[in-house]
Amino acid sequence: MTVTEQLSALDQILAHGDLHSLFQPIIALADRRILGYEALTRGPSNSPLHSPIALFSVARNCGRLSELELASRRSACRRFRDLQLDGKLFLNVSPESLLEPTHQPGRTLKLLQEFGITPDRVVIELTEQAPIDDFSLLDTALHHYRAMGFSIALDDLGAGYSSLRLWSELRPDYVKIDRHFIDGIHKDAVKREFVGSILKMAKASRAQVIAEGIELAEELAVLSEMGVDLLQGYLLGRPQEQPPRDARKLLPQLDSSTTSLHEENTDLGALLNEQQAVSHSTATAEVLEAFRAQANLNSLAVLDEQQQPVGIIHRHSLSEALLKPFATDLFARKPISRLMSTDFLAVDLGQSLQQVSRLLTSRARQRIEEDFIITQQGRYRGLGRVIDVLKLITEVKIQQARYANPLTLLPGNVPIQQCLSRLLQQGRDAAVCYVDIDSFKPFNDIYGYAKGDEVLLCLAQCLNERVDPSCDFVGHIGGDDFMLVLGSADWRKRIQLLLEDFQGQCRRFYRDEHLQAGCFVAHNRQGQREEFPLLSLSVGVVQLQSAACAKLDAGQLASLASEAKRHAKAVPGYSMHVLDCLSA
Repeated sequence: MTVTEQLSALDQILAHGDLHSLFQPIIALADRRILGYEALTRGPSNSPLHSPIALFSVARNCGRLSELELASRRSACRRFRDLQLDGKLFLNVSPESLLEPTHQPGRTLKLLQEFGITPDRVVIELTEQAPIDDFSLLDTALHHYRAMGFSIALDDLGAGYSSLRLWSELRPDYVKIDRHFIDGIHKDAVKREFVGSILKMAKASRAQVIAEGIELAEELAVLSEMGVDLLQGYLLGRPQEQPPRDARKLLPQLDSSTTSLHEENTDLGALLNEQQAVSHSTATAEVLEAFRAQANLNSLAVLDEQQQPVGIIHRHSLSEALLKPFATDLFARKPISRLMSTDFLAVDLGQSLQQVSRLLTSRARQRIEEDFIITQQGRYRGLGRVIDVLKLITEVKIQQARYANPLTLLPGNVPIQQCLSRLLQQGRDAAVCYVDIDSFKPFNDIYGYAKGDEVLLCLAQCLNERVDPSCDFVGHIGGDDFMLVLGSADWRKRIQLLLEDFQGQCRRFYRDEHLQAGCFVAHNRQGQREEFPLLSLSVGVVQLQSAACAKLDAGQLASLASEAKRHAKAVPGYSMHVLDCLSA
């Protein structure tokens, strides 16, 4: 297609407003609701510019990006209104279009007024495709959007030319992690570290994190375990002209997700306070009287006609609102929905204490004295106290630290036994691996215990990089003995990669002469000098099948793994020996 034909096609599209708007849901995981929808633009189906990549590329190259984006926003707002979608509308804006000479501020606000959409329901999503040098002008433009009541989202964090600087200087309300860091996160420890760092920075900057590009249930499970609350991707819903409206139907994967092997899941029922809620139409005076009558009442959930939470009223915020002159008389007969907060956390009764704790600590606006809402299948069940969750999770962490290996900080023997017991109780297929370092004692004798500790830390890191935290487990039995439980179907590949990783990492620990010789000489257990090969791993694997779980206990399973390790150590160098638990 020639440049002339591309420009002609773009002219036709802009002249006739021939654009199609699709909507992809963004889901709030904790309370199983749709936060809002990202509007995505497509050209006419019979046009060579149907693809958004081609469409926006042509407009950018000919200086008509701002014009195209305005037309896209008009189409999105009209469709959003016609569909009567709930939640927020995320509108993509290229920063470079804001800086174009033809850009006219205020047109987006006029569009919203035309279609009856209030600015507080709109998120301006910055999509960075080219370097932006004029930060001061961009900062002015974004403050202009904020002054009109819009929220700001930064798209594709980690992929843009200057996205971290944009985050630092513009302080967006939302940050969307680039899909590269979500793809295969259950298999990649580096990606998990990146997302974990983003969560910490988001908490410091009071931003909410959206993970986009989720396509696998395993990715969803890891993100949920890490405390990422806002989710987007093909797994949950593709961009559609008629998008889904019920988030609970989009999250079946979580209901059947595997329970973590790392920690006991505390029942949230122990935290449940079955406090009566109020309707969104309840008069403010009636709610105020309820607080006056119950001195220890901190919060009240606000429900709609379907008994689903739509807001929360905190004692302190209600008091502050009614302290203003004439406020009590003004609001007394008005429904409490006028004063309720819609920025609340709702968690499902089936979620683990650890998941809830991560969600609470990742919320910059959650006060420790406030309550959160507990639901079951979307319906209100009661309230929970933030302070109770933090107390319980602290107790769990103290208990875990008590039994952790002091060097690697990995779970020690007691948590390992608990892990094996949970594995058998859940009746899961898994590969239970006993990992041992060959030639470790003579290595310590020659290089010293400090260098030996470095080797152990190296192996611990290699093990952690080969696990999926949603279904795997790593423990340190003691010395150079480790336990690895892999619930993934590709466990053989993971072990092979572990062996290769450790072999490559170990090269830095040897002296040149030992590395060149491929061995070193040290005293054996009988006190005689002996030639030992360089460090290697022996891995004994018990291939556990669900049919055998009821026939074993944790001690027997550990003994089988130890037996498999002995077989592996009988083979020189890197080796793996597999026992089938049904035939063992």
